[in-house]
Amino acid sequence: MEAWAGWFAGAEALEQGGAIAPARPLPTPLRRRITPIGRRALEAAWAVLPEGPMPRLVLSSRHGEYQRTFDLLGQLAAEGTVSPADFSLSVHHALAGLLSIVTGGDGGHTAVSAGPESFGFGLIEAAGCAAEDRAGAILLHFDAPLPELYRPVAAPDRPELALALRLAPPGSSAGIGLELALDPGGTGDDGLAESCARVLRGAAAAEAAGPRFGWRWRRGDSGPDGGGDDG
Repeated sequence: MEAWAGWFAGAEALEQGGAIAPARPLPTPLRRRITPIGRRALEAAWAVLPEGPMPRLVLSSRHGEYQRTFDLLGQLAAEGTVSPADFSLSVHHALAGLLSIVTGGDGGHTAVSAGPESFGFGLIEAAGCAAEDRAGAILLHFDAPLPELYRPVAAPDRPELALALRLAPPGSSAGIGLELALDPGGTGDDGLAESCARVLRGAAAAEAAGPRFGWRWRRGDSGPDGGGDDG
């Protein structure tokens, strides 16, 4: 993995590591009509974009920008109509589409929603894309708590988080080595993205339990930004 950037609970600034390009301001089209979690997700993705060809983009999220959808439902109930602009941005992969437009990327993108394990399966999808594309792949993962109305029926929400990873194609030796192992029969609903982030930030290993699998992450190098086999 070549680079990562993320917004985590309680953070006041974007954290990042690996081969990060010099800071660039977020383009205006990526700042208009975007929810707070959407902007943080785009800031993380923008930080890891390479200067060369646009990598394949994979977006993963359990709920997406659901606050936008919730507001649209309220508007529809009250007025019988919704804003076309807001509706176009309410689809699950809207942020990936915006990023592709701004960067001129024409390689397409994939959106993954797999419940509590959305990050893990998104990372597997991104690794597969990186193995097939010389430009590598970017995983953009984000989630925020659901509106208060859903608290009685929804599972406990994880803290707000946005995390972007740039995965290198096979054969690259630059970046952070990240290894993943799956254990069958997961029984929990722990934060996969948070556990992976602990390894990116320097921990030797971390794990999380999803409803389908247990997920174990391990560094493949000896330092926060050292060389190693890319995951």
